[in-house]
Amino acid sequence: MAQGGLVRVAGAHDALGSTLAWQAGFQAVWASSFEISASRCLPDASVLTMTEYLAAATNMQKAVGIPVVADVDTGYGNNLNVAHMVREYEAGRITAVCIEDKVYPKVNSFAATSHDLLPVSDFARRIGTAKAAQRGEDFYVIARTEALINGLGVEEALKRCYAYAEAGADAVLIHSKKKDQQEIVEFLDGWDGRLPVVVVPTTYPQWSAAEAEKHGASVVIYANQGLRATVQALRETFRTICQDGTSLGVEDVIAPVSDIFALQKLDEWLALEA
Repeated sequence: MAQGGLVRVAGAHDALGSTLAWQAGFQAVWASSFEISASRCLPDASVLTMTEYLAAATNMQKAVGIPVVADVDTGYGNNLNVAHMVREYEAGRITAVCIEDKVYPKVNSFAATSHDLLPVSDFARRIGTAKAAQRGEDFYVIARTEALINGLGVEEALKRCYAYAEAGADAVLIHSKKKDQQEIVEFLDGWDGRLPVVVVPTTYPQWSAAEAEKHGASVVIYANQGLRATVQALRETFRTICQDGTSLGVEDVIAPVSDIFALQKLDEWLALEA
């Protein structure tokens, strides 16, 4: 962030996905609660515990030389839970956490259900608690508002983000489920630039990173495309093998075993016994 320019982040749920994002050139990895939950075939609805999400994030951070930004939903409870969460994630060498202003338990933003928000003052105190709990200077707290997800409009989103900035947040994340970027652009045009803004163009994929940067976004997160690509690739590969009774039809389009050895750094491990 200090170097300037747009930071591009890819969502993942394990060390392998994080490594592939790093190799592709992404500057950070998003430890997505949606992806981590889906990898267990469970809903992104505050079902898993903080310990389970933390284990996934720390495994990701161990594997890569770029920051991991952990999606910590609503902070796993009240302000005491938030303070505990910050200390645990910071101890796990996670660079940043992103906390959203929904009421616990939350449900994924794109689910067709209610998305009630905490009062502004309550969530501002939560952000203040998170910042007070950190021990080092470099830990980063992103305050995410779901005001647009809840249909409350850009003015409410701006009001909330200014309050979270005053509470000590290091950045704000603005999220939308519209099919175009118009309300995100409206938010960015109304933002006074006091903190970096993070955007997540999941439902408006036509909006390029260059356009996001031009309008003032500092970070763009491609939060779940990797998971969706994996599901599609596995489904097609397994179906083909099952139908054909042989893997010959997919061998030319799947990674060779040598590629997996390289991702595992097998040569480095074997050298330890040389």
